[in-house]
Amino acid sequence: MAKATTPWQVRVLTLYPEMFPGPLGASLPGKALKEGVWALETVDIRHFASDKHRSVDDTPFGGGAGMVLRPDVIDAALRANATRQKPALYLSPRGRPLDQPYIRRLAEGEGVTLLCGRFEGVDERVLEAWEMEEVSLGDFILSGGEPAAIALIDACVRLLPGVIGCPDALIEESFERGLLEYPHYTRPQNWQGREVPEVLLSGHHEKIRDWRLAKAEEITRKRRPDLWARYVREK
Repeated sequence: MAKATTPWQVRVLTLYPEMFPGPLGASLPGKALKEGVWALETVDIRHFASDKHRSVDDTPFGGGAGMVLRPDVIDAALRANATRQKPALYLSPRGRPLDQPYIRRLAEGEGVTLLCGRFEGVDERVLEAWEMEEVSLGDFILSGGEPAAIALIDACVRLLPGVIGCPDALIEESFERGLLEYPHYTRPQNWQGREVPEVLLSGHHEKIRDWRLAKAEEITRKRRPDLWARYVREK
């Protein structure tokens, strides 16, 4: 598969730009970053604060614990970085759950702008004004949006042309067929009395394919009833 001629562009608005590229600078995404398959720009939100203390947050109207990121500061950061040119997403635990089809759509685009929240979150008005879509890694809370942004970027980058050496490896991964992935085995053939399933040693490709599909269905049915129900409906 040929490499993309134009880098997939990522812009991250954050209070902690030093967190990037972080793990994205290593392994496959790091290699792809060096080769120009994708490009990363970090924007320090504090640079858009208007007072001498670079205040980016304030107490919430109506009372309550914590602080809220100010809409004027976030708006200034967004305007200065022309984010209307590509999808602008806010990493939030109340957002739509990320899944593989959504990641694939992002990877097929020109890039993405990510807003990383902190504290109690971002003033709702700026999210509405910019029509930002909120996305979530799952039903748990992180200390900020940065780890979620790193995960989202990694998931997208590995789908870009030329990043994975063997593109066929992507076809049977978890979620690609609506199923979790089947088990894998390698040498030694006997490990601590545990044998590799005999069918995988048979060299019979059709039987191996059938075994892998059956195992993927079994694992999905046991571990993710929600995915299994959708798979059965669509099958």
